[in-house]
Amino acid sequence: QVQLVESGGGLVQAGGSLTLSCAASRSIFRINAMGWYRQAPGKQRELVATLTSDSSTNYADSVKGRFTISRDNRKNTVYLQMNSLKPEDTAVYYCHASLLQSDYWGQGTQVIVSS
Repeated sequence: QVQLVESGGGLVQAGGSLTLSCAASRSIFRINAMGWYRQAPGKQRELVATLTSDSSTNYADSVKGRFTISRDNRKNTVYLQMNSLKPEDTAVYYCHASLLQSDYWGQGTQVIVSS
């Protein structure tokens, strides 16, 4: 099992930047994949970015070139650097981990981008 705790959300103006952090309760070195998802009001949860154990990344088309996912294995933490934020990026952002065919989620962190 793994517990995930997100932080770093907040209110930012359009064009600004935020960095989200996801701290895991165990080593992330061998976790199959970790990622970020988001859910805006009235919408389904959607994938934002994923990072696999072999360092492959995948991004939603809407965030390519603006968001970067990375990890620090020593800190058991995954990051989401978000640049050039847009009002449509407003959502609750959730950290996700896939481990031994089970899915784990954090509690979410709110990001609000004002126009």
